[in-house]
Amino acid sequence: MKQILLLTSLIISLHTFALDFTGNKLLSYKLWNTVSKEELREKMKKNHVPKSMLNPKQDIDIYDITYKSFWHDSSCILASGLVFVPRGFGKPMAEVVYHHGTRVEKGRKKDIGGVDYICLGLAADGYLVLQPDYIGLGHGDKFHLYQQYKSLGQASVDMIYAVLELKDSLKFELNSQLFLTGYSEGGYAAVATNKYIQESYPDIKVTATSGNSGAYDMAGVQSEVMFKKYGHPHYLPFLLRGLNEVYHFVPDINTIYKSPYDSIIPAMFDGSHSFREIDKVLPEIPKDMVRDTFVDLFIHDPDFPLLKALVDNSLCNWKPENPIQLCYCDNDEQVNYKNSFVARDGMKKLGAKHILLQDGGKKYGHNKCAMFASMYSQLYFDSFRNGSKYGTRGNAGKRFMLSLARLAVKP
Repeated sequence: MKQILLLTSLIISLHTFALDFTGNKLLSYKLWNTVSKEELREKMKKNHVPKSMLNPKQDIDIYDITYKSFWHDSSCILASGLVFVPRGFGKPMAEVVYHHGTRVEKGRKKDIGGVDYICLGLAADGYLVLQPDYIGLGHGDKFHLYQQYKSLGQASVDMIYAVLELKDSLKFELNSQLFLTGYSEGGYAAVATNKYIQESYPDIKVTATSGNSGAYDMAGVQSEVMFKKYGHPHYLPFLLRGLNEVYHFVPDINTIYKSPYDSIIPAMFDGSHSFREIDKVLPEIPKDMVRDTFVDLFIHDPDFPLLKALVDNSLCNWKPENPIQLCYCDNDEQVNYKNSFVARDGMKKLGAKHILLQDGGKKYGHNKCAMFASMYSQLYFDSFRNGSKYGTRGNAGKRFMLSLARLAVKP
């Protein structure tokens, strides 16, 4: 009897150890870069950011971390990201998860890029900033499941847990506020993460989300770009590859492409080519790379699995429990501004409250819109740090200075 009890106790202990082990997310971290407050001030000045909007007072350390996450079949894989830590910040910080726009290349570039400066701007104002690479990018395993909301959400959730394990080592403190934001695919990813947390992680509480120029209406507004001239046709095969991995509408996704694209596309999406290289070898009208039979099924068969995949990954028909701001630019040539309106209307129809629309600038295209959308997001988040329960459009004086900056920046 004693032997049975000892064996049972050993099994329970081993099971508990396994649970504890899988519960630890952080695998490694290293200092990737440091940006001084003087460097950041100079960069902001060149980009017409008013000094009243951002006046960095701390140097910022950027850490490259690797952590455990999950593939769509629940198998454990590696993921990575960057953490922006204001050096010597003297009080608990609010946390921002910043989701970057579309990337097709794997690995990590040596130099700080445009998106990193948005994260630096937030960190300079006293936020701890997380920038996940997403599943399949950065140093992670597998390949990226583009615009697949659960995969994007999983990468962010597991990075949030991993960063909690960094607190003692890097000696920073967090308050209870968590904000989600991002631009382009990152705008979609921010709202996707909010939805995924609400569905699956009740222990994580989102304070507010600001989604910027995201393609939320996957089955509606955004699907229309497939049938007209479009400057970035790589989005379509990138999307189809990831969705087919999860939904299996054909055994081999490359068989749906016409020649020569059935050979070109798999060779170009190997993680080493830029989206500019890929766009050069694809047709101006995205549907022209796809076999006519596949296009006909998409148009005429309401039960076509691809349609189901797009509906499942649209973010317009759910009821957020926390405030959300959706920022857009009217002249956006990559992500139609109507995505934000359809998402707002769908959320409110289901009873969601405190959903704001914010125009980032009527004259700006996709790339220029990013800077202004990010600053409007920070103003929105600042209002919560300053005590607003449901969020406002932010400090009136700073909004005025931002409007002047908009006049100075050409489309």
